[in-house]
Amino acid sequence: MFKTLYLFSSLLFASTTLVAQGTLTAEDSLNKNTQSTPSHTTIGGYGNVLYQNDFNAQTSEINLERMVLFFGHKFSNRIGFFSELELEDAKVAGGSVGGELALEQCYLKFNFNPTNYLVAGLFLPRIGILNENHLPNTFNGNERTRVETLVIPSTWRELGIGYYGSMNSFPISYNIGLVNGLNSSAFEHGSGIREGRFEGRTATANNLAITGALQFLKGDFKAQISGYYGGTVGLAPREADSLKLTSGFFGTPVMLWEADAQYVAKGFTVKLLAAMLSIPDAKDINRAYANNTATSAYGGYAEVGYNILQTYEKYKTQQLIVFGRYEKLDLNASLPANGITDGTLNQTHIVAGFSYLPLKNVVIKADVRFMQTGKQNPDLIINLNPIALPYQQNNTLLNLGIGYAF
Repeated sequence: MFKTLYLFSSLLFASTTLVAQGTLTAEDSLNKNTQSTPSHTTIGGYGNVLYQNDFNAQTSEINLERMVLFFGHKFSNRIGFFSELELEDAKVAGGSVGGELALEQCYLKFNFNPTNYLVAGLFLPRIGILNENHLPNTFNGNERTRVETLVIPSTWRELGIGYYGSMNSFPISYNIGLVNGLNSSAFEHGSGIREGRFEGRTATANNLAITGALQFLKGDFKAQISGYYGGTVGLAPREADSLKLTSGFFGTPVMLWEADAQYVAKGFTVKLLAAMLSIPDAKDINRAYANNTATSAYGGYAEVGYNILQTYEKYKTQQLIVFGRYEKLDLNASLPANGITDGTLNQTHIVAGFSYLPLKNVVIKADVRFMQTGKQNPDLIINLNPIALPYQQNNTLLNLGIGYAF
């Protein structure tokens, strides 16, 4: 018993020591291979709490959105193990709505040299800004961007393998991955392809997907282009034929492209992102599953932040970032002949607020989100609640929250 407690205390001490030496999280220390010991286990995690006031509904809600525990192990300088166990909404109870316990990542990493490596298992493809970098102390605003939640379904993890490398003569890194595909029968109106992710749970391997990215990093500037191409029908050929769907490795495909850029210097942070989703066989998916899948969707945002404590030497270990973000997305930018238009999915969001970091691993946030949508389509209203308020195209949401990462 005492030996176990001693071992746990030693691991925790080693992890926090690495953070104190300048590493942002325990996962970063393992990724950068900063621990010199031949074998080492690392513990970390992150989480956040969100309070939200919905002005239209005149309701407020507070929620422990997520608590994530990271466990990693360095077998050698060549091989490491990475895993994250995530609990959403504080509690999972049978028969109750909400709450999820899931693995966010679980993979082995094989290092060939400091900048070239292979991952195998459940991992996050490099697509967009947030998918790989979603700790609450690394982005502004209490809520993750709508574009990288609905157009790019972050956090997006699937089973497969991925190779990451860099060019010696140019400041360019690249990666390519092969993962399981999506499930078009689970696509839901209003959330794009998000519910079609398998996330490591009994994923079909009859249909596959390729992901890839090119990243340019020089000084304070980073730019990236990335993409995804994969099948959405993992059924046996005979079953797929009965539904008049194309099966196979890339049958009934989804295509997703994005480009982003980030600039960080002298207290300023600028982020730009644009994404486009294409489902050319949406008509066939709607005929088979009646889920009102769109042929295309798009989204983009621009954000500017400034650390107003940047020039004060006394507060150099702290940050007070004021920011503003403009987001535009349309989840039914184009529809097949059997699709039904939903104006509420054509959205504009303006977010403004601040993030205060007394330490780089702890954040206190406040922001206001102004939301505007198109008109509601009465053809999509089924079994309307008699006491429901009329749909309003404009709304304001106040968000307060705290977050941490270690």
